[in-house]
Amino acid sequence: MASQEIILSKEKNIAFLTLNRPERKNAFNVPLAKELNRALQEMDKDPDIRVVVIRGSGKDFCVGIDLKEFENRSRGDYDEFIRLMDRHNHTIAEMKKPVIASVRGYAVANGTGLAAACDLTLASETARFGTTAINVGLICLGPAAPIQASIGRKRTLELLLTGRIIDAHEAERLGLVNRVLPDADLDGETRKLAEQLASKSPLALEAGKTGLYRCEDLPYKESLELRSGLFAALCGTEEAKEGVKAFLLQHP
Repeated sequence: MASQEIILSKEKNIAFLTLNRPERKNAFNVPLAKELNRALQEMDKDPDIRVVVIRGSGKDFCVGIDLKEFENRSRGDYDEFIRLMDRHNHTIAEMKKPVIASVRGYAVANGTGLAAACDLTLASETARFGTTAINVGLICLGPAAPIQASIGRKRTLELLLTGRIIDAHEAERLGLVNRVLPDADLDGETRKLAEQLASKSPLALEAGKTGLYRCEDLPYKESLELRSGLFAALCGTEEAKEGVKAFLLQHP
């Protein structure tokens, strides 16, 4: 599938989704938001795909919602519009397959939210993050949800209320990104990580994602019960049995 706002390419069992509005620094508009969600859902259903990578075309990852999208809307239009802009946060969390953000350049506002919503985030040394909507009289409440899940309430509030832009190394220190890489290494290291995940059991990856996301808001005991149930179900699959058998043959 190729489109104006999202470019989809596949390499073996890895899907690369490229935000493709470089002239607007890959800012969200309605078509991009719809196509991103559609592509994520389609890749989650594709039996040949095991990992999804999201990246930006041009110099930047994504600078949030295109401010031109706020023009000429009635007050009643905004509810549906903003829910669409935030829908990828739900979509990625509900997916069975891991999603990696590969970030260079600016990833601010909804761009920071998208990077945080991905299961893993790699960033180049050029990457810059920030919840900058406060600087134009708005507030990044949608992006704040996955950001808070990554770095906690107080750090999220500081970014949210100040609109401060941080570099990749501070983002790594806060827990917003997993690793910072030289710009020249970002694509190769992203591909290497995706290949590593793609080599794992799809059922185990799904159980891992499901267990973590569904347990986030549960009390401790309920969380343990859910995780135990998911692990027990995984243990009963033929794939898991074969994996254990093969390991024991090699390590008696």
